[in-house]
Order: sequence, then C-alpha cells, then structure tokens
Amino acid sequence: MKKFSKIAAFLLVAAMMLSSAGCAQSGTTASATGSQAAASAGGQTSVDKVKADGAVTMSTNAEFEPFEYKDGDKIVGIDIDISNKIAEKLGVQLKINDIAFDTLTTELGSGKTNFVAAGMTANEDRKKNVDFSDTYFDASQAIIVLKDSAIKSRTDLNGKKVGVQQGTTGDTYCTNEDGKNDIKVASTERYAKGVDAVTDLINGKIDAVVIDDFPAKKFVEKNSDKLVKLDEALTTEQYAIAVPKGDKAMLDTVNGVLGELKSSGELDKIIEKYKEALGA
Repeated sequence: MKKFSKIAAFLLVAAMMLSSAGCAQSGTTASATGSQAAASAGGQTSVDKVKADGAVTMSTNAEFEPFEYKDGDKIVGIDIDISNKIAEKLGVQLKINDIAFDTLTTELGSGKTNFVAAGMTANEDRKKNVDFSDTYFDASQAIIVLKDSAIKSRTDLNGKKVGVQQGTTGDTYCTNEDGKNDIKVASTERYAKGVDAVTDLINGKIDAVVIDDFPAKKFVEKNSDKLVKLDEALTTEQYAIAVPKGDKAMLDTVNGVLGELKSSGELDKIIEKYKEALGA
C-alpha cells in the first residue's frame, strides 16, 4: 500500500508538470498570435515604413521617352519628376528600379517596390492585380511605318506584321487574345525595347510599329528620312500610377500629390518641359 502511494504521488507530480508545460507553451503561442494580430491591426502602414526607412522605391522601364529614359547615367522623364514629388511629400529619398515593362506589376506584388510609374495604362486587366491612382495623362497608341508604306490608316494594319513593346497596350491590342478588337494583324512581334522594334521596321523585317504617341514622335524625329507617324491613332488610353493591391496609404499619398500638381498647374509644366525637349 505504501509502495503504491509513492508511485501514485510520482505520477501525480509528473502529470502536473506536463500540464504546466502545456499551459506555458499554449500561453506563449497565444501571446505571439495576439501580438501578430495587434501588429496587423495597428502596426505600420507602407507609408510609415517608407518614412522610417528614409526612402521610397519606384519601379519603371527606362525605355519610354519622354516619360522615363536614360540621360547619361541618370534616369529622367515625366514619371521621374512626378515620383520625385511623391518622395518630397513623404520627406524621403527616391530609389528607382529599372526593369522590363512586363515585370512591373509582378514587382509590386512581390513587395520589391512601393509604386510603379511607367507610362502605364490603367486598364481592367491590370486592375485585377494592382490599384491605380487618378489618371494624369491622356495618351494614344501611335502607328509608325516606312515613308513609302502602303499602310495609311489603322485598318490597313489588318493582315500585317506589327512590332510592339512587350507588355504594353499596343501588345495587348495587337495580340488580341479574345478576338474582340476590330484590327486583326497577321502577327505580333514582341520586343523588350521599342527601339528594337523600330530598327526591325527600318530593316524591313516588320510592316509597322505600334507604340505610345510620345516615344513614337521621338523615333520618327530621329529617323525622319525613313519613318512617318500616321495621323490616326490605333487606340486612346489614360496613364496612372500603380500601387500594391489594397495599399490605401500609398494610394492616398500618390493621389494627394497628383491632385496638388494638377491644381497648381505644375503637372502641365512638367509635361510641357518634356514636350519642348521632344519638339512635340
């Protein structure tokens, strides 16, 4: 009987120790979960983090004059000027990621950048993955052809071999995956850089290039003996700045800056500055 009591006592103590250990582990987990929930509910916004880091990151594709392009070792352009205003508003430095155009929205989703300013059209397909600011520029997709080309209007692109910059509105429209667009090209040749498409046009490898109006003017200006831009545009569109889906703090900041630039007339001055440089 005495032996049994000692065994019972030992088992009772062991059970109590296991119970205490279990409660301690449970309490630690609950505490950590509670802390995470609190951080999620009342923690830093993206804007708070940017201010704490002292820098805001913008991604673009610096092959799209005059919105973003390289001038020596610097990246300049309309979107860069606007992005610098956003950085000034936040009181931080601007960092620029120069990447391929068709990877820009992916960069937002991966958290590698705070916003994208790249002459980007705010279309419905992109809106599935990012949030767009208020629009800041009305643009069009221009058609560039050789001077002696038989292509005189947008409908003449039907059945032709057309070059586009990969991931742009021109790419989407000419590729025409759902078959709903009125223009049906024979093939869409996709290029990482607009200048490469123009080079192939000059060399007779494609029949036309579809690209945004501003850079189209620049390409024609540089090759005025060989190229012309049609008066008729393929499509019209509006540019906006993209932020990560659901990032209201950054979206509000961007919209606030765009609103100030518009109301003060400074946005018009920025655009005109580059139009004059382009000779538009």
